[in-house]
Amino acid sequence: MQKDLTKGNITRTLLAFAVPMILGNMLQQLYNIADTLIVGRFLGANALAAVGSAYSLMTFLTSIFIGLCMGSGSVFSICFGERDESKLKERIFVSFLCIAAVAVCIEAVVTAAINPILRLMQVPDEIYGMMREYLMVIFCGIFFTFLYNYFAFLLRAVGNSVIPLIFLAISAVLNIGLDLLFVVTFSRGVAGAAEATVISQAVSGVGLAAYTLLREPSLRVTRKHMRFSQAGIREIAKYSVLTCIQQSVMNFGILMVQGLVNSFGTTVMAAFAAAVKIDTFAYMPAQEFGNAFSLFTAQNYGARQKERIKKGVKSAVKTAIIFCLVISAAVFAGAELLMSIFIDAGEREVIAVGAQYLRVEGAFYCGIGILFLLYGYFRAVNMPLMSVVLTVISLGTRVGLAYLLAAIPAVGVVGIWWSIPIGWFLADAVGAAAYRKRIKQSR
Repeated sequence: MQKDLTKGNITRTLLAFAVPMILGNMLQQLYNIADTLIVGRFLGANALAAVGSAYSLMTFLTSIFIGLCMGSGSVFSICFGERDESKLKERIFVSFLCIAAVAVCIEAVVTAAINPILRLMQVPDEIYGMMREYLMVIFCGIFFTFLYNYFAFLLRAVGNSVIPLIFLAISAVLNIGLDLLFVVTFSRGVAGAAEATVISQAVSGVGLAAYTLLREPSLRVTRKHMRFSQAGIREIAKYSVLTCIQQSVMNFGILMVQGLVNSFGTTVMAAFAAAVKIDTFAYMPAQEFGNAFSLFTAQNYGARQKERIKKGVKSAVKTAIIFCLVISAAVFAGAELLMSIFIDAGEREVIAVGAQYLRVEGAFYCGIGILFLLYGYFRAVNMPLMSVVLTVISLGTRVGLAYLLAAIPAVGVVGIWWSIPIGWFLADAVGAAAYRKRIKQSR
């Protein structure tokens, strides 16, 4: 089910490739949304705050090896565009062993250091025990999350975005069913929600790995490809490490903001936990479209299709802006209604704080939509360092402004919300200038 992205109508090709990726990420978000919804409804605001804060930590941790997988995916796409099957398999071998080792190390370190991590995050005493209980179970699924993401990026790199979607759909349905069983029927509390997620992650990760090895012989590594060449290690390291840094910086900044949010108490924490789920779900299609655009660009970069890449940029920007404008209007208008999905109607203060966050974010999704395209473009054309620079600008602005504005009594927590879109647009301006400079140099 491989697909050549260097041929055919650009907009139709991009959308046909991106839609399964978007649907897949929407289903992946259901892992966390199911936890949040069921925990918030059946276990209360404190449990919701614990799970929501844990989500920020897990997002940061998994972003490390997801970034490595994403960077490797760019290398795989370029090799596929170059029609070099032997080189592709060598890169698959090198990257799998390296990233698997990182995933195992992450799992061991965070399990051993759970208490210092929670203290660093300024977790309030009333939810400390629940958050620790939830995370100790969730950490068991880190390797399964690696397996799914590695093989998903590998298949997408060769144009197959449908199979990862199928495995994720099965896993998402399983996760929701197990959430209800463990939390509602068995009264397992937050540990039950975590157990449901880990089991579902195992199904998707092991299942997708088995499918790739059994049904995609062109991606199956043989003994002659099992070697560590300097060129291969250098290429994988360049793309994967820099993309990992980009993803980690992005999520570390979010984690620092989470720590600041925690200092405002459990009401703001609960509101932030629910609002971030809605926010992430709202702009997630733009993020996945940016990833699809990156793989499209990487294949064409490998095939030396410069004009097709330029046309792809124009098509992708138009599509992203239209989508973001529609979503912005929907989130801005329905902020309270969206919050009430996760929070009981009696928790009026929590709903009000969350709606305030959504209205500030919801008005400016075009900023993050364009930024995702810039990340993907620079990653695909052998400029992954530029993606890191844009992330540092965006997150540095967000974190710095958040701490500065939140300290002003007249501004308070609203300053945290406003710092986010300001960071997006500043990074967009720098990225657009870098893109124009590269185009002029390539003429």
